[in-house]
Amino acid sequence: MTETTSLGEDRPLRVGLIGYGLAGAAFHAPIIATTPGLDLATVVTSRADAAAEVVRRYPGTSVAPTVDELFATGGLDVVVVATTNDSHVPLARRAIEVGLAVVVDKPVAPTAREARDLAALAEDRGVPLTVFQNRRWDGDFLTLRTLLGSGAIGEVHRFESRFEFWRPVATGNWRESGDPAALGGVLYDLGAHLVDQAVELFGPVAEVRAETDVRRAGTGAEDDAFVALQHASGVRSHLWMSAVAADQGHRFRVLGSAGAYTSDGLDPQEDALVAGRAPGDGRPWGLAEPPRVGRLTRGETVEDIPLLPGDYPAFYAAVERAVRTGSEMPVRVADTAAVLDVLAAARTSAQTGTVQRIA
Repeated sequence: MTETTSLGEDRPLRVGLIGYGLAGAAFHAPIIATTPGLDLATVVTSRADAAAEVVRRYPGTSVAPTVDELFATGGLDVVVVATTNDSHVPLARRAIEVGLAVVVDKPVAPTAREARDLAALAEDRGVPLTVFQNRRWDGDFLTLRTLLGSGAIGEVHRFESRFEFWRPVATGNWRESGDPAALGGVLYDLGAHLVDQAVELFGPVAEVRAETDVRRAGTGAEDDAFVALQHASGVRSHLWMSAVAADQGHRFRVLGSAGAYTSDGLDPQEDALVAGRAPGDGRPWGLAEPPRVGRLTRGETVEDIPLLPGDYPAFYAAVERAVRTGSEMPVRVADTAAVLDVLAAARTSAQTGTVQRIA
């Protein structure tokens, strides 16, 4: 059994990262390693090529071939679960039961009930638990949230949001699996972000209608989906997620009583991380080159709105602060459980052709 060490301001929190696929290698490891107050102590991977990359990129980090070895080693303060979706709950539960703070990649669990049960266990054990909903720190989302707060668009009545890309040939990745236990497909992969952002901006969802399709040969899970939400606030959100969009629509389009706002393209942080960059490398972080702008339209007036820089490092800075001081973790599991309620309703809606109501 692992043992946590006493926390002190004079030493970094030791982090164990489980998983070194795309999520672990691109999104978690480089940000953990460059966050003041955190130490990427151990990475769990059984792949020789991944282990070699960890040793090369993070010379002070050890590699454990199994989760058992990670927990047997001890000396950790935080565990990050960046594995396949079906393993999130058992691995998070194991860390909680030995008293370690936990970060779980999205979706935190297959179902809202499992997410709430996990949160209840963490609360019972007095262990901090959070979910890596990194798209809350996309620059375009931060810009939109600021713009909505200013009242420039007025009372919003329609929100459109997209994650679309063009990948006409299936890759064979587990995310394309049709096995329900794998939680593959764009609905839970990309929809987990889109619904989370919509709920963050406009509050709880009352009704859900969805369409899902499998477009590509060799793919078992949906690769093209649309979800319509009716928020309790009255706002309607229309969300698109697709791997087969040869021409992408606006990333955001927001219509309100005083104007409209649109922005295009994706936040540059993912591409930067996949390319091997890390925050603090001496170049501006979270900004596209050339810089991107959104467009605020009010009558005949069109105003360019410079996009704020994206800030994924803010998530792990908040984790470090919460674990050390007892402040709130950056993403509440209760919020992500509500998103899972919506995603489950969307799947049922698509299967039955009915509108689903959220209790």
